[in-house]
Amino acid sequence: MKTDEIREKYLDFYVSKGHARRASDVLVPHGDPSVLFTPAGMNQFKDHFLGKVKLDFTRATTCQKCLRTGDIENVGRTAFHHTFFEMLGNFSFGDYFKREAIAWAWEFLTDKKWMGIDPQRLTVSVFHDDDEAAEIWKQDIGLPESRIARLGEDDNFWPAGAPTQGPDGVCGPCSEIFYKDDKGVEVEIWNLVFTQFNRVGEPPDNLRPLPSKNIDTGMGLERIACVMQGHSTNFHIDSLRPIVDAAAEVVGRSYDAASEDGRRLRRIADHVRAATFAIHENVVPDSKKQGYVIRRLLRRAVLDGHQMGMRAPFLHQLVDIVVAQMKQPYPELLQTATRVAEDIQVEERAFLNTLDAGMARIESIFSEMDSSRRQVVSGDEAADLYTTYGVPPELFQQLAADRSLTFDWEGYRKAMAVHGTTSGGGTIQLFKSGALEAIKAAVKRTEFVGYETETFEATIKGMVVYEQQGEAKVEKSAEKITDSSQEVGIVLDRSPFYGESGGQVGDTGVIETATGRFIVTDTKKDAELLVHFGHLEQGTLEAGQTAQAQVDTQRRQGLRRAHSATHLLHHALQKYLGDQAQQRGSKVEADRLRFDFKQRDAIEPETLESIEAEVRRLVGQGD
Repeated sequence: MKTDEIREKYLDFYVSKGHARRASDVLVPHGDPSVLFTPAGMNQFKDHFLGKVKLDFTRATTCQKCLRTGDIENVGRTAFHHTFFEMLGNFSFGDYFKREAIAWAWEFLTDKKWMGIDPQRLTVSVFHDDDEAAEIWKQDIGLPESRIARLGEDDNFWPAGAPTQGPDGVCGPCSEIFYKDDKGVEVEIWNLVFTQFNRVGEPPDNLRPLPSKNIDTGMGLERIACVMQGHSTNFHIDSLRPIVDAAAEVVGRSYDAASEDGRRLRRIADHVRAATFAIHENVVPDSKKQGYVIRRLLRRAVLDGHQMGMRAPFLHQLVDIVVAQMKQPYPELLQTATRVAEDIQVEERAFLNTLDAGMARIESIFSEMDSSRRQVVSGDEAADLYTTYGVPPELFQQLAADRSLTFDWEGYRKAMAVHGTTSGGGTIQLFKSGALEAIKAAVKRTEFVGYETETFEATIKGMVVYEQQGEAKVEKSAEKITDSSQEVGIVLDRSPFYGESGGQVGDTGVIETATGRFIVTDTKKDAELLVHFGHLEQGTLEAGQTAQAQVDTQRRQGLRRAHSATHLLHHALQKYLGDQAQQRGSKVEADRLRFDFKQRDAIEPETLESIEAEVRRLVGQGD
């Protein structure tokens, strides 16, 4: 099924359900200073959700063109990340709610008239306290509980983590739909957001029901097209693969999906598509706000071409294929194709004029870092590259990350302040940055070895020092730690330390090198990194050193006992209270646990005694 066909089927389906079909909003929203580009389908309906406008309709459906840069470093490397993408959405403003939203999503995905996906390939998740949504999936749709995952607020709430972390304002639980491919890999394809609360203050009891409940759902068009066309990556669908192939032809390389050049060609395809749409809306490459985003994307694509041997402008040649692929839903692109290509070519030439000298300077910096065993690109060096050669700091960071080096963002910002200038969008964050983000880009992941051992020799890949500046805590990259009073986060290439997740607290212990000893007071997960927090006890630590990582074994044993006890308690609760005693949350500490579940009535003392006796019996069996 072609991408253009899926788009029309979706919109037609929701029109048949009484929705007003609305055109995509512009990519650069008017009168909304909180965002630089439209990031989601609901943005054009903000005032509708907030009740600030007269409602000419209470149901709407769109296919919205969006641009996000938060995960830009994943573009081309992962199967599903893009900067520019299209978001299918259906919305209710105080009209229908969960039952209809769930039923219609299931109908569209599984009915042979529409997508015709095998229902057995679909699973769902709900917020762990959202019994209403879970019951609809179970009773109305007929899904067994084994295919309904209950997840926490970081996974199934909008905004993520809102009940605990905020912000105050309209929010609500989510229900996600997943597709399982032939290899058994599950991919999220649709997110149903039930905005039913107003968050006021800190927990508990800080979620106040809204008088008018709304629906905001989103399904990435490229992602559902990938599912329907049986591909392993969005970049191989019918609307994107021709752009990838055209990029390969222009640079004179064959497209090998698994190669580094393959990743570069996918990134070029993504970035030139995003730039074409943005420049069409008169966002020319510049040093500020939206213009800086487009400059960043184009220069990243130019650099990719440069690394494949291109020394002349080439991106502008791809505008025509982008327009050809996108002209059915967006025929207006035809009117500006020539101007867009010219603006891209001007930016290419400007960057290429300094790129060779800039790359030579970068290689010199890397050579010096290698000889001195320095792990962090200094902010002064990055500022010099930007002001002298026009190399955006995000590009420099990515080049450093490709060599497993990190980047001093705080130092860069200070150096740019000395220069009397800034790059980017001022107070609006264009791209994720910071010391830990730089380490994440360089290291990618920490291999967890804690199931096999509690002591392991590893390498210190990065260190972050946390300093309090007013009410904010600032991250700073560090090559060397000498101050025992500092709060520090250490990232290793491999670690036996368990990072806090699933209600179980993180491990503690010691990290030792030939020159110093570091006390780990907590371990947390950040994406695929394990970050070891604590303080220097004695000596010094340096990035790149070999270290001995030792988990506090006695505490780990206590955590294991509490973790096992959680499962035993869950079993006993269900035995005496029934299947409705479902886990809603937990906290596992050393020889101590908290188990959350919903129970309508108080538990009788006799039942409590039976539950305790059952747990004790099971513990005895394990001896």
